[in-house]
Amino acid sequence: MHDDDAQHGPLAGFTVGVTAARRAEELGTLLTRRGAAVLHAPALRIVPLADDSELLAATKELIDHAPDVVIATTAIGFRGWVEAADGWGIGDRLLELLQGVELLARGPKVKGAIRAAGLTEAWSPQSESMAEVLDRLLGEGVSGRRVALQLHGEPLPGFVESLRAAGAEVVGVPVYRWMPPEDIAPLDRMLDVTVARGLDALTFTSAPAAASYLNRAEARGMLPEVLDALSHDVVSACVGPVTALPLQAKGIDTVQPERFRLGPLVQVLCAQLPARARTLPVAGHQVEIRGHAVLVDGALRPVPPAGMALLHTLARRPGWVVARADLLRALPGSGSDEHAVETAMARLRTALGAPRLIQTVVKRGYRLALDPSADTKYDGS
Repeated sequence: MHDDDAQHGPLAGFTVGVTAARRAEELGTLLTRRGAAVLHAPALRIVPLADDSELLAATKELIDHAPDVVIATTAIGFRGWVEAADGWGIGDRLLELLQGVELLARGPKVKGAIRAAGLTEAWSPQSESMAEVLDRLLGEGVSGRRVALQLHGEPLPGFVESLRAAGAEVVGVPVYRWMPPEDIAPLDRMLDVTVARGLDALTFTSAPAAASYLNRAEARGMLPEVLDALSHDVVSACVGPVTALPLQAKGIDTVQPERFRLGPLVQVLCAQLPARARTLPVAGHQVEIRGHAVLVDGALRPVPPAGMALLHTLARRPGWVVARADLLRALPGSGSDEHAVETAMARLRTALGAPRLIQTVVKRGYRLALDPSADTKYDGS
């Protein structure tokens, strides 16, 4: 951890995008507590299927032809299923069915939902991993057995296929459906900000959200630009390996915690983002350049977007002169007025609180005043 992290939070100066529909507030709070600026745009919404014939038909079919095993994968999905059955007047029959089968709970939250319904699970894995559930079922032997799987919109690659290959009959119970958000404007803004490199990281907590984000980029004809940003400048942080699949299918590297929870997801960003920031010895100061702020000798200095664009451009070749024309190109929406560079530069120097960090080279441009002995700090001399 950096010395300044205790003072400012490890994510101070970084902007993180949140695409979650559910628990977005919780994730946003965890991030802001650690100093991040948060941009939220739900990539989808979850629609309960209480009036959906598909869930009703699947539930009636299970009541008429009882399965041997029922796998509950999410607490919200399991509760939704029981509530929907109550609404249709077959809640008691569903609970009676679930009492008589081998009921497997994917983790403690699902276990809580099962017990709240007055039921008891037969088994639950320590790891909350569907792989462990699969290992147990294959170990027991599933040939000729009927397995009902409560789905929650998440793809479970290989899970159903493995059970069927081992001779099981697998019945899906679709409790919720993922839909695009009703208001698409925030998601479009998130895509624009991604392409403009206004984010340092983007978080995904479900595979459908990641797929929806990419689908919207494709629909707007900006998928190549979005993939370029995610490949080089914006960290894609996923809560787990299943969530990462749609991004990895497009060749995007992702980071994820060992434990598939929001807290560990935030901890991964607390480690990753400060490690990516550039720290340079400039004009007798230690300067750490973060996404939308700069640490000068450990003091956090917020910098306007135009100033950050200039600073990132100067920092690509620290110590070298960067021409005004190159700096102008880096300024968002500045047109062709070189005066815009001078205005933004003046504001940047004020924001940094140490004007000598950036040197004006008359008729040529500007340079970061890198300390001449800087290389000796790195080559061991």
